[in-house]
Amino acid sequence: MDAKTHSPKSGHKSGMPDAAVKYRAYPTINIPDRTWPSKIIDKAPIWCSVDLRDGNQSLVNPMGHDRKARMFRMLLDMGFKEIEIGFPSASQTDFDFARWCVEEGGVPEDVSMQVLVQCRPELITRTFESLEGAHKPIIHFYNSTSELQRRVVFAKDVAGIKQIAVDAAKMITDMAAKAGGGFRFQYSPESFTGTELEVALEICNAVTEVIRPTAEDKLILNLPSTVEMATPNVYADQIEWMCRNLDNRENIIISLHPHNDRGTGIAATELGLMAGADRVEGTLFGNGERTGNVDVVTLALNMYTQGVDPELDCSDIERIKAVYEYSNQMVIPERHPYVGELVYTAFSGSHQDAINKGMKAIKVANHPVWEVPYLPIDPRDVGRSYEAIIRINSQSGKGGIAYILAEDYGLNLPRNLQVEFREEIQRITDEEGVELPSKRIYEQFIRQYVDQPDARLKFVDHHTYPAGTDHKGIRVVAAEITDGGEVKRIEGKGTGPIDGFINALSTYLGIELSVADYSEHSLQHGSNASAIAYVEMEHPNGKLFGAGINKNIVAASLEAIVSAANRVLKARG
Repeated sequence: MDAKTHSPKSGHKSGMPDAAVKYRAYPTINIPDRTWPSKIIDKAPIWCSVDLRDGNQSLVNPMGHDRKARMFRMLLDMGFKEIEIGFPSASQTDFDFARWCVEEGGVPEDVSMQVLVQCRPELITRTFESLEGAHKPIIHFYNSTSELQRRVVFAKDVAGIKQIAVDAAKMITDMAAKAGGGFRFQYSPESFTGTELEVALEICNAVTEVIRPTAEDKLILNLPSTVEMATPNVYADQIEWMCRNLDNRENIIISLHPHNDRGTGIAATELGLMAGADRVEGTLFGNGERTGNVDVVTLALNMYTQGVDPELDCSDIERIKAVYEYSNQMVIPERHPYVGELVYTAFSGSHQDAINKGMKAIKVANHPVWEVPYLPIDPRDVGRSYEAIIRINSQSGKGGIAYILAEDYGLNLPRNLQVEFREEIQRITDEEGVELPSKRIYEQFIRQYVDQPDARLKFVDHHTYPAGTDHKGIRVVAAEITDGGEVKRIEGKGTGPIDGFINALSTYLGIELSVADYSEHSLQHGSNASAIAYVEMEHPNGKLFGAGINKNIVAASLEAIVSAANRVLKARG
């Protein structure tokens, strides 16, 4: 199939070489009746971790025994049933680790250890030595089949490349039989995506004829995107074409091994599964050569969010992350799907408000379905908490600030107070240009509305008594406050303590004050719980809030009035 190229628009200068001369578009696959676009993923594939081989070979500092053993143990705990433990013919370290897995690793009988080997006789012999005594191990043999490597690296034609694979298959099956059987086999036409489909099919069928798989002992044919060369739909077409045309398909497990060179490894894998693949090889969080292997954790949790059991335990994502970073000596980026530090965090004000409302709604909803805006997964399902869902910077809104104060400190701010306090937080974040931690936000709220260290007025005490028979239902509030540190006694009349105290304070200050809004709630459970009161005070120039915290709810209310009065005085200058 001829590849089409496109020249840059006339006059456009990108500073890059002319792509029309240097690169060619990848050819598409002619499958007019392709079926994968209408398929869905409704079950987990067979998973195979290649962290200890493919992942390990790509590290600046490859794992020693301790780092490998810790990763291996966690992979078992996650539920992997197939784990590629290394390339034992390539190094003594990998050989020794294979022997440790067999002799001391405590590998359950339902788990198959997989080892990689090139199609070379001396390496195959060494590989069998490394697996002596193993339970149903997988011998994964491979050779490169792409047109480019046939021409540039091996200088062989298709027949020569096929013979390498067939000879290796014969040697491996013979050695397995002499060892008493119990082996499983996997073949990879490495650089499959750069191999003509007819060539890949010819070589895979030749290997299958040698192995002679059965329903009880299936052959794994691994079709790797060793280098990601095209859009994910092309990889899906390649997989569907192979699934349709392979001999003995019913006794073959089609495996995917995608890399991420174009940044679409996840999508290519998902489409490949829709195209008929049965198995996926990948690494935790995508470590691997160049831009990495496909990220198995992200794939698994993508399935989970669609209601599919991934059959991998990702419920303790923090432990998985910690072991990954220890064993690989790499750091997972903050925005990495599902595990990054910031992926359950919202800075945008509108996002924060929506999350806040969604979290409240789900608490009272009478159904188990997770529906919270901007959060495709419940953080608790992967062992994360709600504490860091919303964080505050200059882009944040009232909803996020309210959520932080409610979740971390039990403060349920009235909506108008959320708006008012948000302006103060906005001022600080604009000035400092950094994120404000939860504790700083709370301390600022207390400073501005409760403790008010530079306040002119302080509430001390009060008592009430009836105004007399001529004033039925009216009570006198006698209160003690300090004004600039000097004790003052004020009195006012009203239908209750709040009304009477406002009257007394208005008279004393010579400012017309009234309560526009009032609310209160308990801060803790139990008889000794403190209460917080919020008062929105109306004055000649507008409205301002105050707050008070006290074990006595009336005292908390009067403290809130004094708090608001102080803010009115400060605003008047």
